[in-house]
Amino acid sequence: MLASPHPWLLTALAMLAFAGNSLLCRMAFQQTAIDAASFTSIRLVAGALALGLIVALRGGTAVSSGSWAAAIALFAYAASFSAAYVSLPAGVGALLLFGAVQITMIGYGLGRGERLSRVQVAGMFLALVGLVGLLLPGLARPPLLGSLLMLGAGAAWGVYSLLGKGVSNPTQATAGNFLRAVPIALGLSLLLLPRLSLDSAGVGYAIASGALTSGVGYALWYNALPGLAATQAAIVQLCVPILAAIAAIFLLNEPMTLRLGLASVAVLGGIALVLRYPRANVPTGTPPDHKSAAPDRR
Repeated sequence: MLASPHPWLLTALAMLAFAGNSLLCRMAFQQTAIDAASFTSIRLVAGALALGLIVALRGGTAVSSGSWAAAIALFAYAASFSAAYVSLPAGVGALLLFGAVQITMIGYGLGRGERLSRVQVAGMFLALVGLVGLLLPGLARPPLLGSLLMLGAGAAWGVYSLLGKGVSNPTQATAGNFLRAVPIALGLSLLLLPRLSLDSAGVGYAIASGALTSGVGYALWYNALPGLAATQAAIVQLCVPILAAIAAIFLLNEPMTLRLGLASVAVLGGIALVLRYPRANVPTGTPPDHKSAAPDRR
């Protein structure tokens, strides 16, 4: 009988998959003619099929899993994510997404009466300064509309994660949510039918984003989580925007600007302070539907 892969190997593969989502989406809009609505629909369909297959192989079913509220949040994330990457560089988008997810979830904890230590307050302030600094007017500022869309995607992802808090089987719930989000995405594609634009390369990127970096990536992450401490699981995700930015330099010829570098240090460093020095049980952003409950290992 083969031994289960080490949790840190699964974690490394999952982080590469999450960074790959940003790269695949940006490559699709930079190198192909696919439109954002079609990319979103194909990504969600591919993700639903991949996750449904994984759940079926474990003896479960996705049809009755998940919820419509979570599916709407998932759709909002996926649609905003795609629309943002029409104009945003991959590294900038990943940083904005990650920062918005974490701030949304930490803000939720504060709204429920949780309190931060002085170090955590300093960390939150530093992260917010980094995001604001990235978006201030100037030659190196990323496109404002794309930035706002990505911040919205991050907020939607944070809401989606909160809605999935405590689910008994995160992989199955995520599969159900992908399945429920598909008709919403197809409805958007129908509304934007005059703007339809497809090619084989763009469809391929969308399928890879949905089936591999989303579906398989989430499955890897949920299987890694039982072997990680909560703080480790939260902090390890700080590497995702960095991985995306470095890969984008080599694969997409994106420049590493001084503004992006300073903003990355501020945002990721600030969030690291909040996560590293917990005083209260502040929720932290992880891929959709993972919160306190460990995933079913079936």
